[in-house]
Amino acid sequence: CSFYAWTIYQIYQVHLMARIGQVIVIAVIIISMTATLYMYTQHETNFIIAKAGEPVTVGPVQYTVSFDGTSNGNKETKPADMFVRIKIIAKNISDEKTWISKSQFFLMDEKQQKHQSIYGKFSTEDFSEYWLEPNKPVNLTTQFDIPYDDQKKYSITIHPSKQQSSVDVASICITNC
Repeated sequence: CSFYAWTIYQIYQVHLMARIGQVIVIAVIIISMTATLYMYTQHETNFIIAKAGEPVTVGPVQYTVSFDGTSNGNKETKPADMFVRIKIIAKNISDEKTWISKSQFFLMDEKQQKHQSIYGKFSTEDFSEYWLEPNKPVNLTTQFDIPYDDQKKYSITIHPSKQQSSVDVASICITNC
């Protein structure tokens, strides 16, 4: 009879240990999911949608972007298709100098194809890279070599530089919004 009681006790203890193990596994899963969700929300991209002429803030820089026409280039730099120029007013709204470069700007066409900006020294405002001083707005221009069609919609996408370490990305419609 005591043998039987000992066996029932062992069975009860095994079920208890299994239940404790299940609770621990479920707790670990919940904690890891919570930690993952927290990290995801901290690094999730913040998309900002605007139209030409509206100020947008990407990281520590406030940009106002507008369409500045088209161009066939100059005698040193000729486009394969057509240069689409944009005018950029950039203002550093932080207390420290920050870096901007043409590699942060992309022109997106209706097919969502990315076009990198091209540096051509077409004006004194044309830029490749620039250190922005705090609270001092600057006027800059850049251009994109694309098969331009004045009936299509084009937008500029601005990504922060690595130094700015921001999750903001702006998309600014510049034509046929």
